Amino acid sequence: MKNFWVCSSLLFVIISLLPPIPTAQLTPSESRILFQVQKLLEYPPALQGWSNWTNFCYLPPTSSLKIVCTSNRITELTVVGNKTSPSHLPQNFAISQPTTLSRSFSIDSFFTTVTKLSNLKVLSLVSLGLWGPLPAKINRFWSLEQLNISSNFISGSVPPSLASMKNLRSINLADNLFSGSVPDLKGLALLEEINLGNNHIGPAFPSLGNSLVSLILRNNSVRSEIPKMLTSFDQLQQLDLSYNKFVGPMPSFLFSLPSLQYLNLAQNQLSGALSLNTTCSAKLQVVDVSQNLLIGKLPSCIGSKSSNRTVLDSWNCLSSGVSKYQHPYRFCQKEALAVKPPAKTPEEKEESKIKIGVVLGIIGGIVGVAGVIGLLILVIIKKAGDRKTEDTFDSRYQPEKFTFRASQMPNSDARHVPQMMRLPTLGLPPYRVFTLEEIEDATNNFDASNLMGEGSQGQVYRGWVRDGAGVLVKCVKLKQKHMPQNFVQNVEALSKLRHRHLIGERKTGSNGHREWLLLLVLQEEFSSCTPE
Repeated sequence: MKNFWVCSSLLFVIISLLPPIPTAQLTPSESRILFQVQKLLEYPPALQGWSNWTNFCYLPPTSSLKIVCTSNRITELTVVGNKTSPSHLPQNFAISQPTTLSRSFSIDSFFTTVTKLSNLKVLSLVSLGLWGPLPAKINRFWSLEQLNISSNFISGSVPPSLASMKNLRSINLADNLFSGSVPDLKGLALLEEINLGNNHIGPAFPSLGNSLVSLILRNNSVRSEIPKMLTSFDQLQQLDLSYNKFVGPMPSFLFSLPSLQYLNLAQNQLSGALSLNTTCSAKLQVVDVSQNLLIGKLPSCIGSKSSNRTVLDSWNCLSSGVSKYQHPYRFCQKEALAVKPPAKTPEEKEESKIKIGVVLGIIGGIVGVAGVIGLLILVIIKKAGDRKTEDTFDSRYQPEKFTFRASQMPNSDARHVPQMMRLPTLGLPPYRVFTLEEIEDATNNFDASNLMGEGSQGQVYRGWVRDGAGVLVKCVKLKQKHMPQNFVQNVEALSKLRHRHLIGERKTGSNGHREWLLLLVLQEEFSSCTPE
Protein backbone atom coordinates (compact mmCIF):
# COMPACT_ATOMS: atom_id res chain seq x y z
CA MET A 1 0.00 0.00 0.00
CA LYS A 2 2.85 2.29 0.85
CA ASN A 3 4.51 1.56 -2.50
CA PHE A 4 1.23 2.39 -4.27
CA TRP A 5 1.04 5.84 -2.76
CA VAL A 6 4.72 6.48 -3.59
CA CYS A 7 4.17 5.50 -7.24
CA SER A 8 1.00 7.60 -7.47
CA SER A 9 2.76 10.65 -6.08
CA LEU A 10 5.67 10.20 -8.45
CA LEU A 11 3.32 9.84 -11.42
CA PHE A 12 1.47 13.02 -10.39
CA VAL A 13 4.73 14.96 -10.25
CA ILE A 14 5.79 13.74 -13.66
CA ILE A 15 2.43 14.65 -15.22
CA SER A 16 2.52 18.11 -13.67
CA LEU A 17 5.93 18.76 -15.16
CA LEU A 18 4.83 17.84 -18.66
CA PRO A 19 3.78 20.76 -20.97
CA PRO A 20 0.02 21.23 -21.24
CA ILE A 21 -1.51 19.34 -24.14
CA PRO A 22 -3.66 21.60 -26.25
CA THR A 23 -7.27 20.60 -26.26
CA ALA A 24 -8.51 23.02 -28.92
CA GLN A 25 -9.84 21.63 -32.17
CA LEU A 26 -9.33 23.98 -35.13
CA THR A 27 -12.42 25.06 -37.02
CA PRO A 28 -12.81 23.56 -40.52
CA SER A 29 -12.70 27.04 -42.11
CA GLU A 30 -9.33 27.86 -40.62
CA SER A 31 -8.02 24.40 -41.55
CA ARG A 32 -8.94 25.17 -45.17
CA ILE A 33 -7.15 28.52 -44.89
CA LEU A 34 -3.95 26.76 -43.81
CA PHE A 35 -4.11 24.46 -46.83
CA GLN A 36 -4.55 27.50 -49.07
CA VAL A 37 -1.50 29.12 -47.42
CA GLN A 38 0.47 25.94 -48.08
CA LYS A 39 -0.45 26.11 -51.76
CA LEU A 40 0.19 29.87 -52.16
CA LEU A 41 3.63 29.49 -50.56
CA GLU A 42 4.36 26.73 -53.09
CA TYR A 43 4.67 23.97 -50.51
CA PRO A 44 7.75 25.00 -48.50
CA PRO A 45 9.50 22.25 -46.50
CA ALA A 46 8.04 23.48 -43.22
CA LEU A 47 4.49 22.89 -44.48
CA GLN A 48 4.94 19.53 -46.14
CA GLY A 49 3.35 16.35 -44.81
CA TRP A 50 -0.03 17.87 -44.14
CA SER A 51 -3.15 15.88 -44.86
CA ASN A 52 -6.87 16.02 -44.20
CA TRP A 53 -6.25 14.15 -40.96
CA THR A 54 -3.72 16.65 -39.64
CA ASN A 55 -4.84 18.34 -36.43
CA PHE A 56 -2.94 21.63 -36.69
CA CYS A 57 -3.47 22.60 -33.07
CA TYR A 58 -1.60 19.45 -31.97
CA LEU A 59 1.42 19.85 -34.22
CA PRO A 60 4.61 20.02 -32.14
CA PRO A 61 6.40 23.35 -32.53
CA THR A 62 9.67 23.36 -34.48
CA SER A 63 12.17 26.02 -35.54
CA SER A 64 10.37 26.36 -38.88
CA LEU A 65 6.70 25.96 -37.89
CA LYS A 66 4.63 26.92 -34.91
CA ILE A 67 0.84 27.02 -34.72
CA VAL A 68 -0.93 28.02 -31.53
CA CYS A 69 -4.68 27.74 -31.13
CA THR A 70 -6.97 29.34 -28.61
CA SER A 71 -10.69 28.58 -28.47
CA ASN A 72 -10.59 26.73 -31.80
CA ARG A 73 -8.91 29.71 -33.51
CA ILE A 74 -5.32 30.19 -34.64
CA THR A 75 -3.67 32.96 -32.60
CA GLU A 76 -0.05 32.36 -33.67
CA LEU A 77 1.38 31.31 -37.01
CA THR A 78 5.14 31.10 -37.54
CA VAL A 79 6.57 29.80 -40.80
CA VAL A 80 10.31 29.96 -41.55
CA GLY A 81 11.46 28.96 -45.01
CA ASN A 82 14.82 28.25 -46.55
CA LYS A 83 14.93 31.06 -49.11
CA THR A 84 17.80 33.51 -49.05
CA SER A 85 17.34 37.23 -48.38
CA PRO A 86 18.50 40.41 -50.18
CA SER A 87 21.30 41.11 -47.71
CA HIS A 88 22.86 37.75 -48.42
CA LEU A 89 22.96 38.22 -52.18
CA PRO A 90 25.95 39.63 -54.04
CA GLN A 91 25.64 43.25 -55.10
CA ASN A 92 23.80 43.79 -58.41
CA PHE A 93 22.60 40.20 -58.29
CA ALA A 94 19.53 39.59 -60.47
CA ILE A 95 16.71 38.54 -58.17
CA SER A 96 14.92 35.47 -59.53
CA GLN A 97 14.15 31.90 -58.64
CA PRO A 98 15.14 30.11 -56.48
CA THR A 99 15.61 33.22 -54.33
CA THR A 100 11.90 34.13 -54.52
CA LEU A 101 8.61 32.45 -55.14
CA SER A 102 7.59 31.96 -58.76
CA ARG A 103 6.24 34.63 -61.07
CA SER A 104 2.73 33.28 -60.58
CA PHE A 105 2.87 34.21 -56.89
CA SER A 106 0.56 37.06 -55.91
CA ILE A 107 1.34 38.76 -52.61
CA ASP A 108 -2.07 40.41 -52.72
CA SER A 109 -3.87 37.07 -52.98
CA PHE A 110 -1.65 35.63 -50.28
CA PHE A 111 -2.50 38.32 -47.72
CA THR A 112 -6.15 38.22 -48.74
CA THR A 113 -6.11 34.59 -47.60
CA VAL A 114 -3.96 34.99 -44.49
CA THR A 115 -5.93 37.93 -43.13
CA LYS A 116 -8.95 35.61 -42.85
CA LEU A 117 -7.21 34.29 -39.73
CA SER A 118 -8.70 37.26 -37.94
CA ASN A 119 -7.71 36.16 -34.41
CA LEU A 120 -4.00 36.10 -35.10
CA LYS A 121 -1.87 37.82 -32.49
CA VAL A 122 1.52 36.64 -33.77
CA LEU A 123 2.42 36.32 -37.47
CA SER A 124 5.93 35.40 -38.61
CA LEU A 125 6.65 34.72 -42.28
CA VAL A 126 10.43 34.59 -42.60
CA SER A 127 12.67 33.61 -45.55
CA LEU A 128 9.78 32.44 -47.70
CA GLY A 129 10.69 34.36 -50.86
CA LEU A 130 7.67 36.69 -50.66
CA TRP A 131 7.93 39.43 -53.25
CA GLY A 132 5.96 42.47 -54.37
CA PRO A 133 4.61 45.46 -52.48
CA LEU A 134 3.05 44.91 -49.08
CA PRO A 135 -0.75 45.32 -49.54
CA ALA A 136 -2.67 47.89 -47.54
CA LYS A 137 -5.05 45.13 -46.41
CA ILE A 138 -2.41 44.13 -43.86
CA ASN A 139 -4.46 46.18 -41.38
CA ARG A 140 -7.20 43.52 -41.48
CA PHE A 141 -5.22 41.82 -38.72
CA TRP A 142 -7.14 43.88 -36.18
CA SER A 143 -5.80 41.93 -33.16
CA LEU A 144 -2.21 41.40 -34.35
CA GLU A 145 0.48 42.18 -31.77
CA GLN A 146 3.64 40.88 -33.45
CA LEU A 147 4.39 41.14 -37.18
CA ASN A 148 7.55 39.60 -38.60
CA ILE A 149 7.94 39.41 -42.39
CA SER A 150 11.72 39.77 -42.43
CA SER A 151 14.19 38.24 -44.90
CA ASN A 152 11.90 38.37 -47.92
CA PHE A 153 11.85 40.46 -51.09
CA ILE A 154 8.93 42.73 -50.27
CA SER A 155 9.41 46.06 -52.04
CA GLY A 156 7.86 49.50 -52.31
CA SER A 157 6.94 51.76 -49.44
CA VAL A 158 5.59 50.71 -46.07
CA PRO A 159 1.79 51.04 -46.40
CA PRO A 160 0.20 53.83 -44.33
CA SER A 161 -2.44 51.34 -43.17
CA LEU A 162 0.19 49.89 -40.85
CA ALA A 163 -0.31 52.94 -38.62
CA SER A 164 -3.92 51.86 -37.90
CA MET A 165 -2.92 48.55 -36.28
CA LYS A 166 -3.22 49.83 -32.73
CA ASN A 167 -2.39 46.54 -30.97
CA LEU A 168 1.04 46.13 -32.51
CA ARG A 169 3.88 45.68 -30.04
CA SER A 170 6.58 44.46 -32.41
CA ILE A 171 7.27 45.14 -36.10
CA ASN A 172 10.06 43.40 -37.97
CA LEU A 173 10.40 44.38 -41.65
CA ALA A 174 14.16 43.85 -41.77
CA ASP A 175 16.08 42.50 -44.75
CA ASN A 176 13.60 43.34 -47.50
CA LEU A 177 13.51 45.87 -50.32
CA PHE A 178 11.36 48.54 -48.67
CA SER A 179 12.10 52.08 -49.82
CA GLY A 180 10.91 55.64 -49.30
CA SER A 181 9.45 57.03 -46.13
CA VAL A 182 7.77 55.25 -43.25
CA PRO A 183 4.25 56.31 -42.25
CA ASP A 184 3.75 58.19 -39.01
CA LEU A 185 3.70 55.51 -36.30
CA LYS A 186 3.37 57.81 -33.30
CA GLY A 187 -0.19 56.60 -32.86
CA LEU A 188 0.99 53.06 -32.02
CA ALA A 189 1.12 53.60 -28.28
CA LEU A 190 1.90 49.93 -27.49
CA LEU A 191 4.77 49.59 -29.98
CA GLU A 192 7.96 48.54 -28.24
CA GLU A 193 10.13 47.05 -30.96
CA ILE A 194 10.68 48.05 -34.58
CA ASN A 195 13.32 46.62 -36.88
CA LEU A 196 13.64 48.28 -40.30
CA GLY A 197 17.24 47.28 -40.92
CA ASN A 198 18.71 46.29 -44.29
CA ASN A 199 16.23 48.10 -46.53
CA HIS A 200 16.35 51.29 -48.59
CA ILE A 201 14.29 53.47 -46.28
CA GLY A 202 14.99 57.20 -46.36
CA PRO A 203 15.93 59.94 -46.57
CA ALA A 204 13.65 61.04 -43.72
CA PHE A 205 13.91 59.68 -40.19
CA PRO A 206 10.76 57.70 -39.26
CA SER A 207 8.21 59.34 -37.00
CA LEU A 208 7.89 57.06 -33.96
CA GLY A 209 6.37 57.03 -30.49
CA ASN A 210 8.55 57.27 -27.37
CA SER A 211 7.42 53.93 -25.92
CA LEU A 212 10.05 52.05 -27.95
CA VAL A 213 12.45 49.69 -26.26
CA SER A 214 14.35 48.71 -29.41
CA LEU A 215 14.87 50.75 -32.60
CA ILE A 216 16.95 49.24 -35.40
CA LEU A 217 17.42 51.31 -38.55
CA ARG A 218 20.80 50.04 -39.66
CA ASN A 219 21.87 49.83 -43.30
CA ASN A 220 19.27 52.10 -44.88
CA SER A 221 19.35 55.39 -46.79
CA VAL A 222 18.38 57.80 -44.04
CA ARG A 223 20.02 61.18 -44.65
CA SER A 224 19.26 63.65 -41.90
CA GLU A 225 20.46 64.83 -38.56
CA ILE A 226 19.70 62.62 -35.59
CA PRO A 227 16.35 64.01 -34.43
CA LYS A 228 15.93 65.66 -31.05
CA MET A 229 12.69 63.73 -30.49
CA LEU A 230 14.85 60.84 -29.22
CA THR A 231 15.48 62.79 -26.01
CA SER A 232 12.07 61.61 -24.75
CA PHE A 233 12.73 57.92 -25.43
CA ASP A 234 13.30 57.03 -21.79
CA GLN A 235 12.53 53.32 -22.25
CA LEU A 236 14.88 52.83 -25.21
CA GLN A 237 17.43 50.08 -24.56
CA GLN A 238 18.76 49.36 -28.05
CA LEU A 239 19.44 51.99 -30.74
CA ASP A 240 21.15 51.03 -33.98
CA LEU A 241 21.47 53.78 -36.62
CA SER A 242 24.63 52.45 -38.22
CA TYR A 243 25.39 52.34 -41.95
CA ASN A 244 23.23 55.26 -42.98
CA LYS A 245 24.07 58.82 -44.00
CA PHE A 246 23.38 60.73 -40.81
CA VAL A 247 25.07 64.13 -40.81
CA GLY A 248 25.67 66.97 -38.41
CA PRO A 249 26.92 66.76 -34.84
CA MET A 250 26.63 63.64 -32.74
CA PRO A 251 24.03 64.46 -30.06
CA SER A 252 25.43 64.08 -26.58
CA PHE A 253 21.99 63.36 -25.08
CA LEU A 254 22.02 59.88 -26.65
CA PHE A 255 24.68 58.69 -24.23
CA SER A 256 22.63 59.70 -21.22
CA LEU A 257 19.30 58.11 -22.16
CA PRO A 258 18.37 56.43 -18.87
CA SER A 259 17.59 52.92 -20.19
CA LEU A 260 20.00 52.72 -23.12
CA GLN A 261 22.31 49.71 -23.15
CA TYR A 262 23.41 49.44 -26.79
CA LEU A 263 24.23 52.40 -29.05
CA ASN A 264 25.54 51.95 -32.59
CA LEU A 265 26.19 55.05 -34.74
CA ALA A 266 28.95 53.57 -36.89
CA GLN A 267 29.49 54.26 -40.59
CA ASN A 268 27.74 57.61 -40.89
CA GLN A 269 28.90 61.17 -41.60
CA LEU A 270 28.53 62.59 -38.10
CA SER A 271 31.06 65.34 -37.56
CA GLY A 272 32.42 67.76 -34.99
CA ALA A 273 33.57 67.18 -31.44
CA LEU A 274 31.64 65.73 -28.55
CA SER A 275 31.42 67.85 -25.43
CA LEU A 276 33.87 66.72 -22.78
CA ASN A 277 31.10 67.23 -20.21
CA THR A 278 28.95 64.52 -21.83
CA THR A 279 27.59 62.06 -19.30
CA CYS A 280 26.66 58.43 -19.91
CA SER A 281 23.86 56.31 -18.53
CA ALA A 282 24.94 53.74 -15.98
CA LYS A 283 23.23 51.04 -18.07
CA LEU A 284 25.15 51.85 -21.26
CA GLN A 285 27.33 48.82 -22.13
CA VAL A 286 28.22 49.05 -25.85
CA VAL A 287 29.03 52.20 -27.85
CA ASP A 288 30.12 52.16 -31.49
CA VAL A 289 30.96 55.54 -33.07
CA SER A 290 33.51 54.22 -35.54
CA GLN A 291 33.88 55.42 -39.15
CA ASN A 292 32.48 58.88 -38.76
CA LEU A 293 34.11 62.33 -38.97
CA LEU A 294 34.56 63.04 -35.28
CA ILE A 295 37.42 65.26 -34.06
CA GLY A 296 38.91 66.20 -30.70
CA LYS A 297 38.69 63.95 -27.65
CA LEU A 298 35.98 61.62 -26.49
CA PRO A 299 34.32 62.39 -23.14
CA SER A 300 35.69 60.43 -20.22
CA CYS A 301 32.61 58.19 -19.89
CA ILE A 302 33.34 56.59 -23.28
CA GLY A 303 37.06 57.30 -23.42
CA SER A 304 39.93 54.92 -22.95
CA LYS A 305 39.48 55.01 -19.19
CA SER A 306 35.94 53.63 -19.32
CA SER A 307 36.44 50.05 -18.22
CA ASN A 308 32.82 49.10 -17.63
CA ARG A 309 31.68 49.41 -21.28
CA THR A 310 32.84 48.49 -24.77
CA VAL A 311 33.66 51.49 -26.98
CA LEU A 312 34.58 51.37 -30.68
CA ASP A 313 35.91 54.66 -32.06
CA SER A 314 38.27 53.74 -34.93
CA TRP A 315 38.53 55.62 -38.22
CA ASN A 316 37.55 59.04 -37.06
CA CYS A 317 39.96 61.94 -36.56
CA LEU A 318 40.13 61.69 -32.78
CA SER A 319 43.19 62.80 -30.89
CA SER A 320 42.40 60.48 -27.99
CA GLY A 321 42.34 57.24 -29.99
CA VAL A 322 45.14 55.06 -31.27
CA SER A 323 46.65 57.13 -34.07
CA LYS A 324 47.15 54.25 -36.49
CA TYR A 325 43.40 53.64 -36.45
CA GLN A 326 42.47 57.29 -36.95
CA HIS A 327 42.39 59.53 -40.00
CA PRO A 328 44.37 62.78 -39.99
CA TYR A 329 42.43 65.89 -38.92
CA ARG A 330 42.45 67.27 -42.44
CA PHE A 331 40.57 64.24 -43.74
CA CYS A 332 37.56 64.80 -41.47
CA GLN A 333 37.60 68.53 -42.11
CA LYS A 334 37.57 68.00 -45.88
CA GLU A 335 34.92 65.28 -45.77
CA ALA A 336 32.70 67.33 -43.46
CA LEU A 337 32.80 70.25 -45.89
CA ALA A 338 31.97 67.93 -48.78
CA VAL A 339 28.89 66.53 -47.05
CA LYS A 340 25.76 67.92 -48.64
CA PRO A 341 23.01 69.15 -46.33
CA PRO A 342 20.31 66.55 -45.70
CA ALA A 343 17.15 66.63 -47.73
CA LYS A 344 14.25 68.29 -45.96
CA THR A 345 11.42 66.14 -44.72
CA PRO A 346 7.88 66.86 -45.97
CA GLU A 347 7.14 68.44 -42.57
CA GLU A 348 10.20 70.68 -42.82
CA LYS A 349 9.28 71.62 -46.40
CA GLU A 350 5.78 72.49 -45.32
CA GLU A 351 7.15 74.51 -42.40
CA SER A 352 9.49 76.35 -44.79
CA LYS A 353 6.58 77.10 -47.12
CA ILE A 354 4.58 78.43 -44.19
CA LYS A 355 7.49 80.65 -43.10
CA ILE A 356 7.98 81.93 -46.65
CA GLY A 357 4.26 82.57 -46.91
CA VAL A 358 4.28 84.49 -43.64
CA VAL A 359 7.28 86.58 -44.75
CA LEU A 360 5.71 87.29 -48.14
CA GLY A 361 2.45 88.13 -46.40
CA ILE A 362 4.18 90.60 -44.10
CA ILE A 363 6.05 92.18 -47.02
CA GLY A 364 2.85 92.35 -49.04
CA GLY A 365 1.04 93.91 -46.10
CA ILE A 366 3.75 96.53 -45.66
CA VAL A 367 3.73 97.33 -49.38
CA GLY A 368 -0.06 97.48 -49.36
CA VAL A 369 -0.16 99.82 -46.35
CA ALA A 370 2.57 101.99 -47.88
CA GLY A 371 0.62 102.09 -51.14
CA VAL A 372 -2.58 103.13 -49.35
CA ILE A 373 -0.74 105.81 -47.39
CA GLY A 374 0.93 107.06 -50.58
CA LEU A 375 -2.42 107.14 -52.35
CA LEU A 376 -3.96 109.10 -49.48
CA ILE A 377 -1.08 111.57 -49.58
CA LEU A 378 -1.53 112.01 -53.34
CA VAL A 379 -5.27 112.56 -52.88
CA ILE A 380 -4.64 115.13 -50.14
CA ILE A 381 -2.02 116.91 -52.25
CA LYS A 382 -4.34 116.89 -55.26
CA LYS A 383 -7.21 118.25 -53.25
CA ALA A 384 -4.96 120.90 -51.76
CA GLY A 385 -3.76 121.78 -55.27
CA ASP A 386 -7.33 121.98 -56.56
CA ARG A 387 -8.29 124.18 -53.64
CA LYS A 388 -5.29 126.40 -54.26
CA THR A 389 -6.19 126.62 -57.94
CA GLU A 390 -9.76 127.57 -57.13
CA ASP A 391 -8.55 130.20 -54.70
CA THR A 392 -6.11 131.56 -57.29
CA PHE A 393 -8.77 131.56 -59.97
CA ASP A 394 -11.32 133.27 -57.74
CA SER A 395 -8.85 135.92 -56.62
CA ARG A 396 -7.79 136.56 -60.19
CA TYR A 397 -11.29 137.09 -61.45
CA GLN A 398 -13.00 139.09 -58.77
CA PRO A 399 -15.66 141.37 -60.28
CA GLU A 400 -13.91 144.51 -59.24
CA LYS A 401 -10.73 143.38 -61.00
CA PHE A 402 -12.23 141.72 -64.04
CA THR A 403 -13.25 144.83 -65.98
CA PHE A 404 -12.78 145.96 -69.52
CA ARG A 405 -11.40 149.45 -69.45
CA ALA A 406 -10.14 151.63 -72.23
CA SER A 407 -6.50 151.20 -72.86
CA GLN A 408 -4.40 154.07 -71.54
CA MET A 409 -1.32 153.06 -73.48
CA PRO A 410 0.10 155.87 -75.62
CA ASN A 411 0.82 153.48 -78.49
CA SER A 412 -2.30 153.42 -80.67
CA ASP A 413 -1.54 149.83 -81.87
CA ALA A 414 -1.17 148.41 -78.39
CA ARG A 415 -4.90 147.94 -78.02
CA HIS A 416 -4.94 145.63 -81.04
CA VAL A 417 -2.31 143.26 -79.59
CA PRO A 418 -4.13 140.45 -77.79
CA GLN A 419 -2.66 139.30 -74.52
CA MET A 420 -2.06 135.51 -74.22
CA MET A 421 -2.72 134.09 -70.80
CA ARG A 422 -2.74 130.61 -69.42
CA LEU A 423 -4.05 128.84 -66.35
CA PRO A 424 -0.91 126.92 -65.36
CA THR A 425 -2.36 125.25 -62.30
CA LEU A 426 -5.24 123.78 -64.26
CA GLY A 427 -3.25 122.96 -67.36
CA LEU A 428 -5.85 124.64 -69.61
CA PRO A 429 -5.08 125.97 -73.08
CA PRO A 430 -4.43 129.75 -73.40
CA TYR A 431 -7.24 132.32 -73.66
CA ARG A 432 -7.33 135.90 -74.98
CA VAL A 433 -8.01 139.17 -73.18
CA PHE A 434 -9.67 141.80 -75.38
CA THR A 435 -9.62 145.57 -74.90
CA LEU A 436 -12.71 147.71 -74.99
CA GLU A 437 -11.74 149.18 -78.37
CA GLU A 438 -11.45 145.66 -79.87
CA ILE A 439 -14.90 144.74 -78.57
CA GLU A 440 -16.46 147.97 -79.87
CA ASP A 441 -14.80 147.43 -83.26
CA ALA A 442 -15.99 143.85 -83.36
CA THR A 443 -19.64 144.71 -82.61
CA ASN A 444 -19.66 148.03 -84.52
CA ASN A 445 -20.10 149.85 -81.22
CA PHE A 446 -22.79 147.37 -80.13
CA ASP A 447 -24.93 148.12 -83.14
CA ALA A 448 -28.54 146.95 -82.88
CA SER A 449 -28.16 145.01 -86.11
CA ASN A 450 -25.64 142.78 -84.34
CA LEU A 451 -27.97 142.02 -81.41
CA MET A 452 -28.47 138.27 -81.26
CA GLY A 453 -30.76 138.12 -78.28
CA GLU A 454 -31.62 139.55 -74.88
CA GLY A 455 -32.32 137.86 -71.58
CA SER A 456 -32.84 138.72 -67.95
CA GLN A 457 -29.10 138.89 -67.35
CA GLY A 458 -28.12 140.95 -70.41
CA GLN A 459 -27.72 141.04 -74.17
CA VAL A 460 -25.69 138.98 -76.63
CA TYR A 461 -24.06 140.57 -79.69
CA ARG A 462 -22.24 139.07 -82.61
CA GLY A 463 -19.16 140.52 -84.21
CA TRP A 464 -15.83 139.89 -85.88
CA VAL A 465 -12.41 140.64 -84.50
CA ARG A 466 -9.58 141.88 -86.69
CA ASP A 467 -8.11 138.44 -87.39
CA GLY A 468 -11.45 137.44 -88.92
CA ALA A 469 -12.68 135.24 -86.08
CA GLY A 470 -16.37 135.44 -85.23
CA VAL A 471 -17.28 136.31 -81.64
CA LEU A 472 -20.32 136.51 -79.41
CA VAL A 473 -20.28 139.26 -76.82
CA LYS A 474 -22.47 138.98 -73.76
CA CYS A 475 -23.27 142.16 -71.83
CA VAL A 476 -24.02 141.30 -68.20
CA LYS A 477 -26.05 143.50 -65.88
CA LEU A 478 -24.10 143.75 -62.62
CA LYS A 479 -26.72 145.80 -60.80
CA GLN A 480 -29.00 142.80 -60.44
CA LYS A 481 -29.01 140.83 -57.22
CA HIS A 482 -26.31 138.11 -57.04
CA MET A 483 -25.00 139.20 -60.45
CA PRO A 484 -21.36 139.61 -59.30
CA GLN A 485 -21.33 135.99 -58.10
CA ASN A 486 -23.02 134.82 -61.30
CA PHE A 487 -20.49 136.76 -63.35
CA VAL A 488 -17.58 135.04 -61.63
CA GLN A 489 -19.25 131.64 -62.15
CA ASN A 490 -19.79 132.45 -65.84
CA VAL A 491 -16.15 133.42 -66.27
CA GLU A 492 -14.97 130.28 -64.52
CA ALA A 493 -17.31 128.02 -66.46
CA LEU A 494 -16.49 129.56 -69.80
CA SER A 495 -12.75 129.34 -69.16
CA LYS A 496 -13.12 125.58 -68.73
CA LEU A 497 -15.64 125.07 -71.51
CA ARG A 498 -14.44 122.84 -74.40
CA HIS A 499 -16.27 122.54 -77.72
CA ARG A 500 -15.23 122.37 -81.33
CA HIS A 501 -17.03 125.68 -81.96
CA LEU A 502 -15.38 127.40 -78.99
CA ILE A 503 -11.66 128.04 -79.25
CA GLY A 504 -8.90 129.96 -77.56
CA GLU A 505 -6.33 131.83 -79.57
CA ARG A 506 -6.57 129.42 -82.54
CA LYS A 507 -9.01 129.44 -85.46
CA THR A 508 -10.02 126.12 -87.00
CA GLY A 509 -12.43 125.24 -89.74
CA SER A 510 -15.34 122.82 -89.56
CA ASN A 511 -17.50 122.12 -92.62
CA GLY A 512 -16.61 125.57 -93.99
CA HIS A 513 -17.98 127.42 -90.93
CA ARG A 514 -16.01 129.63 -88.58
CA GLU A 515 -15.90 128.92 -84.86
CA TRP A 516 -17.19 131.51 -82.41
CA LEU A 517 -15.39 133.02 -79.50
CA LEU A 518 -17.68 133.70 -76.57
CA LEU A 519 -16.85 136.86 -74.61
CA LEU A 520 -18.31 138.42 -71.48
CA VAL A 521 -18.67 142.18 -71.11
CA LEU A 522 -19.92 144.10 -68.06
CA GLN A 523 -22.85 146.28 -69.01
CA GLU A 524 -22.24 148.42 -65.94
CA GLU A 525 -18.91 149.45 -67.30
CA PHE A 526 -19.95 150.10 -70.90
CA SER A 527 -22.99 152.22 -71.67
CA SER A 528 -22.57 151.48 -75.35
CA CYS A 529 -23.45 147.90 -74.61
CA THR A 530 -27.14 148.89 -74.54
CA PRO A 531 -28.60 149.14 -78.04
CA GLU A 532 -29.99 152.43 -79.15
